[in-house]
Amino acid sequence: MKSNFLISFAILSMLFLFGCKPNDAKEKTKISAVANSVMYAKGLELYHYKGFTLMKVTNPWPEATSGFTYILKQKNGIVPDSLKHLPEITVPIQSIVVTSTTHIPALEMLGVENTLIGFPSTNFISSSKTRKRINAGKVREVGVNESLNTEVLIDMKPDAIVTFGINNNNSTIDNLKKSGLNVLINGDWTEQSPLGKAEWIKFFGALYNLDSRANNLFNSIETNYIKALAIAKKATKNPTVISGGMYQDQWFVPQGESWASLFLKDAKANYLWQDSKGFGSLSLSFEKVFEKGQNAEFWIAPGDFSSLKQMKDSNIHYAEFESFKNKKVYSYAVNKGPKGGIVYFELASARPDLVVKDLIRIIHPELLPKYSPFFFKKLE
Repeated sequence: MKSNFLISFAILSMLFLFGCKPNDAKEKTKISAVANSVMYAKGLELYHYKGFTLMKVTNPWPEATSGFTYILKQKNGIVPDSLKHLPEITVPIQSIVVTSTTHIPALEMLGVENTLIGFPSTNFISSSKTRKRINAGKVREVGVNESLNTEVLIDMKPDAIVTFGINNNNSTIDNLKKSGLNVLINGDWTEQSPLGKAEWIKFFGALYNLDSRANNLFNSIETNYIKALAIAKKATKNPTVISGGMYQDQWFVPQGESWASLFLKDAKANYLWQDSKGFGSLSLSFEKVFEKGQNAEFWIAPGDFSSLKQMKDSNIHYAEFESFKNKKVYSYAVNKGPKGGIVYFELASARPDLVVKDLIRIIHPELLPKYSPFFFKKLE
């Protein structure tokens, strides 16, 4: 009975998804319903069928009311008539332009970095491997994400342009689509779960027909993250932590449901704003932060500072915090690429296992005595 129910449910799901009848004579290709292969990411769905993959980006930007669906068709693959209204891209692609440094690690981990031919503001890229290609003239500048150079991109004719949107108003993207270029919106930056962000490597795996490799890479990261969580559970205390810093006349701290806050929670820290509701940053006065966080044991991610002196020069009152006095301030901004790009901004979302291990080592050094933090460095 259970088996029959599952079969019936699968057929009904297929009919609902594709809006066709079992005996529809116009439907030339039979397809079987499959499960979404994405587990943690909230804004990405992948459905793999014989000859093509249905890729859905369901949350391209915060508060989006609709998403994007793409057909990734393999050579000689046959796409059902009911899906032919969707944008179609032949895979594996041979050339790509990406517009966020967070996309670079996925290409390198998959071993397809040589297909990158364009990027906006290449100085932000930190990876030494991709920087060599930039220095060799193999990666062209294509403007900035909000106003990509349409003429250059049309001349380059990449198989795919992967970009991101802040909202639905981007005339540059519309113009590129009208020019016949394949433009895909990537929403990895909207994810809050550490493993959810990392799982977007499957987005790129699908573009290159490297789904198996992408799955294996993610599974390894997931395993490492879960092992780190098991280590963190051995902590016997939860030291207090503050984060963020002043920008103009406000102090911005990660909200309790944000990506940064979840890392601290997983590392068994008592982040002082972990109970706040929201996914972005909380704007506070200096006085409120000082009142609550003056005696916090650790200060994690104070901003783009690389020394205590630099912090004090920026705001003399930073020196009044106990974490500053005790030199327990840790920053991601020390580790930079040759052009000044911060490695954390590029790689952290792809390697959450390293981020959480860094934080466990800092907050509970006895649990990982032989581990040397990769992203976060103690400010001197």
